[in-house]
Amino acid sequence: MKIIINHSSMIPIYEQIVEQVKALIRNGKLKENDNLPSVRSLAKELKISALTVKKAYDSLENEGFTVTIHGKGTYVTATNTELLLEEQKKELESDLERVIQKGRCYGISDEDIKKLFELILEG
Repeated sequence: MKIIINHSSMIPIYEQIVEQVKALIRNGKLKENDNLPSVRSLAKELKISALTVKKAYDSLENEGFTVTIHGKGTYVTATNTELLLEEQKKELESDLERVIQKGRCYGISDEDIKKLFELILEG
């Protein structure tokens, strides 16, 4: 499992881990019952606190992406397609908001942005 931490990012490290694990699950690189690295081994690999990795793993478990079996490890749960779809929609919505803001900064009207969007959808 390849996780890259950006120490200069304003996003907390544990959130970076959470988002990258979710992306690996969404992309099919992590599948149901795949074992995540132990908290200690990932912390050592990333050169961060084990508490930070634990916080990320707890967040993933609370959101239903993983389950931790004490003494055995943390595993990817059965893919909840509704949860996964909702996550993907949130990500897409965020990307679209950035594009709209960029268009507005360029002075493009909302109507022209809509027309461009429709053109791309037809494409």
